[in-house]
Amino acid sequence: MKLRTKIHLYTTLLMLVLLIVMNSGVYLLYEQLAINTEYKQLKSDSEELLTVFNNLSDVTDPSIVLRAYMPTNGAVHVLNETGNEIFSVEALSFEPIQFEVGKNEDYAMSEIDGLPIIMLETPAIWNDGSIVTLQLIQRLDDVAKNLNLLKLILIAVTALVAIPLLLSNMGLSRIILKPLERLSETMKKNATSKTYEKIDKVDVGKDELAEIGRTFNGMMEALETNYRKQEQFVSNASHELKTPLTVIESYAKLLLRRGFTNEKVATEALEAIVNESSRMNDLIVQMLELAKNKERTSLTIHKVDIAQLLENTLSQMQHAYNRPFELKRESRLYAYTDEQKLKQLLYILLDNARKYSDDKIIVTSAKLGHSISITIQDFGEGIPKDQLPHLFDRFYRVNKDRNRKTGGTGLGLAIAKELSERLQIEIKVESELGVGSSFTLLIPIQNDLSEEDNR
Repeated sequence: MKLRTKIHLYTTLLMLVLLIVMNSGVYLLYEQLAINTEYKQLKSDSEELLTVFNNLSDVTDPSIVLRAYMPTNGAVHVLNETGNEIFSVEALSFEPIQFEVGKNEDYAMSEIDGLPIIMLETPAIWNDGSIVTLQLIQRLDDVAKNLNLLKLILIAVTALVAIPLLLSNMGLSRIILKPLERLSETMKKNATSKTYEKIDKVDVGKDELAEIGRTFNGMMEALETNYRKQEQFVSNASHELKTPLTVIESYAKLLLRRGFTNEKVATEALEAIVNESSRMNDLIVQMLELAKNKERTSLTIHKVDIAQLLENTLSQMQHAYNRPFELKRESRLYAYTDEQKLKQLLYILLDNARKYSDDKIIVTSAKLGHSISITIQDFGEGIPKDQLPHLFDRFYRVNKDRNRKTGGTGLGLAIAKELSERLQIEIKVESELGVGSSFTLLIPIQNDLSEEDNR
């Protein structure tokens, strides 16, 4: 069963059930009110009858009084102490009726030929001095007519209301299902055409259906962006891997042709093969590192002495590359972070500064508000301002020739960006052509670190 049919069926049935329940309640309430009204009138007549009847003289015929106060379309029965009828007056001929009055009830109800009959009893003194029971019985013809008329009116109203209910349900289902149908059509089109089409006209509404449309469009946009990035990544990766493989293949063929007889050619070929193999290995390692970061491996968070970490890292870089790294730091700087991943992030930025600067590199650390700032300053060629927004894109190079000479793959800063996002560290870049570049890390300080820790 389609959703549209379910909405039509269930909402219509629900509204019909509610109407039937409501109309039944109205009918029963009116019936009770009508009977109570008749009972009150009958009780008033019985009280008048009892007052007159108790004042009768011995010579007065009781039938005269009983007929005078006999209910319209009813009767008065007189029962002795044993419950047998000793006298009666009737406007209509009644068959014997068994009336049962409950303990907490003042009257009894019965039916003759589908017409309701009400009866109440009251004790009285008969003309011979005995105690009798007067039964006042009345047939409720007007109540029956009014109830039948009310029943017809309620049925007619229910039938008339059912039509606009059905139409409104159809309109409601259309309002609900139209955006879902558009969503389904767009999804089918995307699946068959392998595109990332979005739903039109979803920015107008403010309801949940419009929100679903906007969410779908946002998802499609994100999927398209990621797909384009993946395409670009695969293309760049294949290009980057193809270049060293081509070089290796060319020098290997050269070795096969002339390398065994010419020592100079053999040495040149082997050096090129080793260099290109090393560069290809670095590229693969960095690509795997990017994939590993995307897997969101768990972090090991603990209190880290930032000043000591910087000192150890710069000392290792200085011994490894025999380059001057100058540290300007405050004595006490602490933060809760993953020490190994922060150290990896520092290695990437320091190595990047080393590659593109022949001068010394200055690292400055200080407390800045609710963060610890670490600035890595180099004095290289600098980066054009229009290229700063693309620095952290994969395989992006400011200067391809210089990157080739320094062995850059274009993945280092992309890995740095991934690491910084995982550690919730902000990276700011400033650069000026001919002067140099500075990369600043802003490490958040948790509230539970005291002022003494970062004084």
